[in-house]
Amino acid sequence: MNRRLLFVLMFLAVVPSTAQVRVQSSPVSPFAEPRDPEQANPREDDLYTQGYEALENGNYDEAIAKFDQVVKMRGRKADAALFRKAEALSKTVNKGQALATIAEFRKAYPQSTWKKEVDRLENELKGTANPDVVPSEEEKIQAFVALMNSDPERGLTFAKAWLQGNASTRMKDKVLYVLATQGNEKAQDVLLAVAKTSNEPDLQKRAIKYVGMSGNSRSRAALKEIYQSSTNIDIKKAVFHAWMMCGCKAEVLAVANTERSPELRHEAVRYLGLMGGRDELRAMYKNTTDPETRAAIIHAMMLCGDSQGLAEIATTEKDPIVLEAAIHNLGLVGGSESLTALTNIYNSHTDVATKKLVIHALFLHGAAREMVALARKETNPELKKEWMRKLSLMNSPEIAEYMIEILNK
Repeated sequence: MNRRLLFVLMFLAVVPSTAQVRVQSSPVSPFAEPRDPEQANPREDDLYTQGYEALENGNYDEAIAKFDQVVKMRGRKADAALFRKAEALSKTVNKGQALATIAEFRKAYPQSTWKKEVDRLENELKGTANPDVVPSEEEKIQAFVALMNSDPERGLTFAKAWLQGNASTRMKDKVLYVLATQGNEKAQDVLLAVAKTSNEPDLQKRAIKYVGMSGNSRSRAALKEIYQSSTNIDIKKAVFHAWMMCGCKAEVLAVANTERSPELRHEAVRYLGLMGGRDELRAMYKNTTDPETRAAIIHAMMLCGDSQGLAEIATTEKDPIVLEAAIHNLGLVGGSESLTALTNIYNSHTDVATKKLVIHALFLHGAAREMVALARKETNPELKKEWMRKLSLMNSPEIAEYMIEILNK
C-alpha cells in the first residue's frame, strides 16, 4: 500500500462517508436530554472516540476540547461526553471545574445511565476514599489477574461485583479484557452477559469488542444475536467493529443486503470495504439502483483499494452523481488501473464538467506525467486554465519542463 493510500485510509477512518445521514444540531442550549437515535449527528461518534483516546493517552486538554464539542451537539453521547469532560478535568489541577461539570451533569441529565459513574467520580474528588488504606486500581487489577490464573471461580466473583458496581470504566475495561483472554468457559459467560444485557452502553460496547477478539463459533453466534435483538444503533455499530475483528465477512454482507436502516446498511457496506470484500461489493453494486447505496459502495471500494471495480463503474455509469463519486475515488485509490481509466474517461467524454472531475482526480493521484500529457493536447481555454491551476500546485520535473515550454513560446 503506497503512502498516499495509507494517508487517505487513516483520514477516512475518522471522517464519515458522504453516504451517511447528515444532521446538524440546532443552536439552542447545549444542555438537554439526548435526542432520539435517528436525530443524532454521525460526527459525534468520531469526536467522542477521539476524546476518549486522548483521555486514555493523558492528553487531557485535547480530551476536554473534544468532549465539549460532543456536548454541544446534544446527541446520544452528550451525557457521556459531559461525564468524560469531568473525568478529564479531574486528572488535571482543575478539581473545582471537575466538580462544577458534575453539577452541570446532574442538572442536565438527571436520568442518565452514567449517574453511577458520576457518583463515583464525585466521591473520589471529595476524598471519601482513603488512599492510605485502599489499594490502587492497578494493584487490584494485578491481584485479579493472578487470582484468575490460580483460582478462576473466586476471581469471577470479584469480576461480577466490579462489573455490576461502581468501579471505574478503566477497571471494568481491564476486567473484560482479562475475561476475554481466559480459556475458562465461565469467564466467557460473564463477558457475553455484559455484551448482551449491560445497562451501561459504553461498557456493553467494550464487551462486544472483546467478544469479537475470540472469533469462535460461540462468539459469532452471540454477535449475531446482539445485532438482531438490539434497538440501539450505537450497539449495532459496535457489533460491526467486532465482526471486523473476527473476520466475520459473511455476517456483515448479510446485513448489507437485508438491513432496512440506510445508516446501518451503509455502515455495513463501509465495513465490507475495510474487510477487503471486493467481490461482494461489486455484486452489490450490480444488484442495487439506490444512488446513496451505490455511493457508499464506491466509497467502500476505495477503502479496499479496488481500482478495477471503480474503473468499471467510472467507464459505464450514467448517473452524474454516482459517476462523480467513482471518478473522485479513482483518484484517491491510486494504481496504474485507475490512471488508465481516468485517462480514457477524459479522452472519451466531451463535457467540460466531467473532464474537470478527471483533472481533480488525477491531481489527487499525483499523476504529474499523465496530467502534463493531457494538458499538452487540450485546446479548450477553460480546461487549459483548469490544468494550469492544478499543475501550479504540484512539483515535478515533468511539470517544470512543461512550464518552461510554455514560457518559451
